[in-house]
Amino acid sequence: MDLKLLDRMGPAELRAYVEFLLWHYRVIDGFWFLFVQEKFDQPTAEGINERVWHKAAELAARDFVKRFGIGNGLAGFVQALRYFPWTIIIGYEIEEKQDEVVITVPRCAPQVARLAKGMPEFSCKEMHRGEFANFARVIDERIQVECLYAPPDAHPPENFCKWRFTMKNG
Repeated sequence: MDLKLLDRMGPAELRAYVEFLLWHYRVIDGFWFLFVQEKFDQPTAEGINERVWHKAAELAARDFVKRFGIGNGLAGFVQALRYFPWTIIIGYEIEEKQDEVVITVPRCAPQVARLAKGMPEFSCKEMHRGEFANFARVIDERIQVECLYAPPDAHPPENFCKWRFTMKNG
């Protein structure tokens, strides 16, 4: 990578560029899904999406551990998760308790965009289950992932999905 451009940027310009990269990351993900769905069908797009995000999350977690000195346990999981682009893009609400972490997604940009265009929600439960499981496993193999609800499940109008993370005993 040639990062010379970044060396010449001041803090405000660098922040604006990071905002652009996050927006662009989301745009690419969205169009990728829509074009696969258009060429094949929604179940195919969902299946490929699962494979991509299961691997992408694992690789991201490995890189965060290496670059940012992430610890283990639920605290390390949350520390790493705060670096994950989707945490920033979507605005995960992260509730840390003594023995668990709960993530709630009040506004899921991809689902909101689909609904605004008259499209149905896509099934993202298994994609996120594998994404979170692979991400968590890199941080600490004892972390368990539980989906409380996510599309295609029914969900309350004030949020799209909710996930619970706990530590295995022993």
